[in-house]
Amino acid sequence: MRIIGGKFKGRRFDPPADNWPTRPTTDYAKEGLFNILNNNLDFEETKMLDLFGGTGSHCYEFISRGCTDATYVDKHPPAIQFVKKTAETLQISKLIRIIRSDVFKFMESSGEDYDYIFAGPPYALATMDEIPDRVFKYKLLRPEGWFVMEHNPHHSYKHHPNYLQERHYGKTIFSFFQHKNDAQEE
Repeated sequence: MRIIGGKFKGRRFDPPADNWPTRPTTDYAKEGLFNILNNNLDFEETKMLDLFGGTGSHCYEFISRGCTDATYVDKHPPAIQFVKKTAETLQISKLIRIIRSDVFKFMESSGEDYDYIFAGPPYALATMDEIPDRVFKYKLLRPEGWFVMEHNPHHSYKHHPNYLQERHYGKTIFSFFQHKNDAQEE
Protein backbone atom coordinates (compact mmCIF):
# COMPACT_ATOMS: atom_id res chain seq x y z
CA MET A 1 0.00 0.00 0.00
CA ARG A 2 1.31 3.41 -0.98
CA ILE A 3 0.20 6.94 -0.08
CA ILE A 4 -0.14 8.70 -3.43
CA GLY A 5 -0.27 12.40 -2.50
CA GLY A 6 0.42 15.12 0.04
CA LYS A 7 3.10 15.30 2.69
CA PHE A 8 3.28 11.49 3.08
CA LYS A 9 3.43 10.87 -0.68
CA GLY A 10 5.40 7.73 -1.46
CA ARG A 11 5.23 6.24 2.05
CA ARG A 12 4.59 2.50 1.90
CA PHE A 13 2.88 0.26 4.41
CA ASP A 14 2.41 -3.46 4.18
CA PRO A 15 -0.71 -4.64 5.96
CA PRO A 16 -0.76 -8.34 6.78
CA ALA A 17 -3.81 -8.63 4.54
CA ASP A 18 -3.39 -12.23 3.35
CA ASN A 19 -6.25 -13.42 5.53
CA TRP A 20 -8.13 -10.15 6.03
CA PRO A 21 -11.67 -9.60 4.77
CA THR A 22 -10.45 -6.41 3.05
CA ARG A 23 -9.90 -5.36 -0.53
CA PRO A 24 -7.55 -2.37 -0.68
CA THR A 25 -8.33 0.10 -3.46
CA THR A 26 -5.74 -0.20 -6.23
CA ASP A 27 -3.29 2.67 -6.71
CA TYR A 28 -4.70 3.18 -10.22
CA ALA A 29 -8.27 3.61 -8.93
CA LYS A 30 -7.14 5.68 -5.96
CA GLU A 31 -5.16 8.05 -8.21
CA GLY A 32 -8.21 8.52 -10.44
CA LEU A 33 -10.48 9.23 -7.47
CA PHE A 34 -8.07 11.66 -5.85
CA ASN A 35 -7.59 13.54 -9.12
CA ILE A 36 -11.33 14.28 -8.94
CA LEU A 37 -11.28 15.08 -5.22
CA ASN A 38 -8.22 17.36 -5.52
CA ASN A 39 -10.21 19.58 -7.88
CA ASN A 40 -13.38 19.66 -5.78
CA LEU A 41 -12.52 19.51 -2.07
CA ASP A 42 -10.56 21.65 0.35
CA PHE A 43 -8.95 18.86 2.35
CA GLU A 44 -7.95 21.21 5.19
CA GLU A 45 -11.61 22.14 5.73
CA THR A 46 -13.07 18.66 5.25
CA LYS A 47 -14.52 16.48 7.98
CA MET A 48 -14.33 12.98 6.49
CA LEU A 49 -15.70 9.54 7.29
CA ASP A 50 -14.25 6.27 6.02
CA LEU A 51 -16.75 3.39 6.29
CA PHE A 52 -15.39 -0.16 6.02
CA GLY A 53 -12.01 1.53 6.50
CA GLY A 54 -9.89 -1.61 6.09
CA THR A 55 -6.22 -0.60 5.91
CA GLY A 56 -7.02 3.08 6.57
CA SER A 57 -5.68 4.13 3.19
CA HIS A 58 -8.44 6.65 2.53
CA CYS A 59 -7.86 8.40 5.86
CA TYR A 60 -4.10 8.55 5.31
CA GLU A 61 -4.62 10.16 1.89
CA PHE A 62 -6.91 12.82 3.37
CA ILE A 63 -4.64 13.55 6.33
CA SER A 64 -1.60 13.64 4.02
CA ARG A 65 -3.38 16.43 2.12
CA GLY A 66 -4.19 18.48 5.23
CA CYS A 67 -7.40 17.01 6.69
CA THR A 68 -7.45 17.28 10.49
CA ASP A 69 -10.77 15.52 11.16
CA ALA A 70 -10.87 11.92 9.89
CA THR A 71 -13.07 9.14 11.26
CA TYR A 72 -12.30 5.51 10.44
CA VAL A 73 -14.90 2.76 11.04
CA ASP A 74 -14.30 -0.99 10.73
CA LYS A 75 -15.07 -4.05 12.83
CA HIS A 76 -12.09 -6.26 11.96
CA PRO A 77 -9.71 -6.20 14.98
CA PRO A 78 -6.45 -6.81 13.04
CA ALA A 79 -7.31 -3.95 10.64
CA ILE A 80 -7.98 -1.64 13.56
CA GLN A 81 -4.65 -2.57 15.16
CA PHE A 82 -2.88 -1.95 11.84
CA VAL A 83 -4.47 1.51 11.50
CA LYS A 84 -3.57 2.42 15.09
CA LYS A 85 0.03 1.37 14.49
CA THR A 86 0.22 3.23 11.17
CA ALA A 87 -1.28 6.38 12.73
CA GLU A 88 1.40 6.24 15.42
CA THR A 89 4.14 5.74 12.82
CA LEU A 90 2.89 8.73 10.81
CA GLN A 91 2.33 10.72 14.02
CA ILE A 92 -1.29 11.44 13.06
CA SER A 93 -3.07 9.74 15.98
CA LYS A 94 -4.67 13.06 17.01
CA LEU A 95 -6.14 13.57 13.52
CA ILE A 96 -7.89 10.21 13.10
CA ARG A 97 -10.67 8.82 15.25
CA ILE A 98 -10.61 5.03 15.03
CA ILE A 99 -13.92 3.32 15.77
CA ARG A 100 -14.37 -0.43 16.04
CA SER A 101 -17.97 -1.01 15.07
CA ASP A 102 -20.32 -2.62 12.63
CA VAL A 103 -20.75 0.08 9.98
CA PHE A 104 -24.55 -0.17 9.91
CA LYS A 105 -24.79 0.23 13.69
CA PHE A 106 -22.38 3.17 13.54
CA MET A 107 -24.42 4.92 10.83
CA GLU A 108 -27.61 4.52 12.83
CA SER A 109 -26.16 5.90 16.05
CA SER A 110 -23.48 8.35 14.90
CA GLY A 111 -25.42 11.59 15.24
CA GLU A 112 -22.68 13.43 13.32
CA ASP A 113 -22.49 14.75 9.78
CA TYR A 114 -19.57 14.90 7.38
CA ASP A 115 -18.36 16.84 4.35
CA TYR A 116 -17.07 13.70 2.67
CA ILE A 117 -17.93 10.05 3.19
CA PHE A 118 -16.21 7.11 1.52
CA ALA A 119 -17.53 3.55 1.69
CA GLY A 120 -15.48 0.65 0.38
CA PRO A 121 -17.55 -2.33 1.54
CA PRO A 122 -16.78 -5.95 0.73
CA TYR A 123 -18.29 -6.54 -2.71
CA ALA A 124 -20.06 -9.68 -1.48
CA LEU A 125 -21.79 -7.86 1.40
CA ALA A 126 -25.47 -8.82 1.22
CA THR A 127 -26.63 -5.38 2.44
CA MET A 128 -24.27 -3.36 0.24
CA ASP A 129 -27.05 -1.74 -1.79
CA GLU A 130 -28.58 -0.30 1.40
CA ILE A 131 -25.55 1.87 2.16
CA PRO A 132 -26.45 4.94 0.06
CA ASP A 133 -30.01 4.99 1.47
CA ARG A 134 -28.70 4.80 5.03
CA VAL A 135 -26.14 7.58 4.51
CA PHE A 136 -29.01 9.91 3.59
CA LYS A 137 -31.58 8.45 6.00
CA TYR A 138 -29.32 9.03 9.00
CA LYS A 139 -28.27 12.50 7.74
CA LEU A 140 -24.57 11.64 7.78
CA LEU A 141 -23.80 13.83 4.76
CA ARG A 142 -23.80 17.61 5.05
CA PRO A 143 -25.91 19.52 2.48
CA GLU A 144 -22.96 20.32 0.19
CA GLY A 145 -21.09 17.10 0.98
CA TRP A 146 -19.97 14.23 -1.20
CA PHE A 147 -20.52 10.53 -0.66
CA VAL A 148 -18.42 8.12 -2.71
CA MET A 149 -19.15 4.40 -2.86
CA GLU A 150 -16.65 1.91 -4.24
CA HIS A 151 -18.18 -1.11 -5.95
CA ASN A 152 -17.83 -3.50 -8.87
CA PRO A 153 -19.90 -3.83 -12.08
CA HIS A 154 -22.39 -6.14 -10.30
CA HIS A 155 -23.91 -3.10 -8.58
CA SER A 156 -25.40 0.08 -10.03
CA TYR A 157 -26.67 3.15 -8.25
CA LYS A 158 -27.69 5.22 -11.29
CA HIS A 159 -31.34 5.19 -10.20
CA HIS A 160 -30.66 6.36 -6.64
CA PRO A 161 -32.32 9.77 -6.08
CA ASN A 162 -29.02 11.30 -4.89
CA TYR A 163 -26.80 9.72 -7.54
CA LEU A 164 -24.48 12.21 -9.26
CA GLN A 165 -22.06 10.27 -11.47
CA GLU A 166 -19.74 7.28 -11.61
CA ARG A 167 -16.18 6.70 -12.71
CA HIS A 168 -14.69 3.40 -13.84
CA TYR A 169 -11.12 2.27 -13.16
CA GLY A 170 -10.89 -1.24 -14.53
CA LYS A 171 -13.40 -3.30 -12.54
CA THR A 172 -13.49 -0.73 -9.75
CA ILE A 173 -16.33 1.79 -9.93
CA PHE A 174 -16.79 4.87 -7.79
CA SER A 175 -20.37 6.15 -7.59
CA PHE A 176 -20.71 9.75 -6.40
CA PHE A 177 -23.73 11.03 -4.48
CA GLN A 178 -24.83 14.47 -3.30
CA HIS A 179 -27.99 15.92 -1.86
CA LYS A 180 -30.26 17.00 -4.68
CA ASN A 181 -31.70 20.54 -4.38
CA ASP A 182 -35.23 19.28 -3.80
CA ALA A 183 -33.97 16.83 -1.16
CA GLN A 184 -32.26 19.69 0.71
CA GLU A 185 -35.51 21.62 1.03
CA GLU A 186 -37.37 18.79 2.80
